[in-house]
Amino acid sequence: MGVTKTEIYTEEQNRLSSLFKVLGHPARIAILQYIINQKACICNDLVEELGLAQATISQHLKELKNINIIKGSIEGKSICYCINESIWKQIQNEFNLFFNQDVNIKQCC
Repeated sequence: MGVTKTEIYTEEQNRLSSLFKVLGHPARIAILQYIINQKACICNDLVEELGLAQATISQHLKELKNINIIKGSIEGKSICYCINESIWKQIQNEFNLFFNQDVNIKQCC
């Protein structure tokens, strides 16, 4: 099994790759969309809403929290999550920089 040599890539390339990896799972996209559509913090609604096991949702929430795109607070047994707006905008800007690169090809294969 090969080892990924992340040190040969730029910091930007490694960061974008990490973001794409975390956001590359449909359950995580569904979680983000659900939180966004609520226009408020959500508390323990995801199992019923998404139809996934609590352990599965917890793992996906952990991955989203690792990139700080969501933030949460724990009060007793209640855990509430919302979109971290500043990180959301930062990730949006990083993706825009990547996708707004000029790909005007003068000759195609």
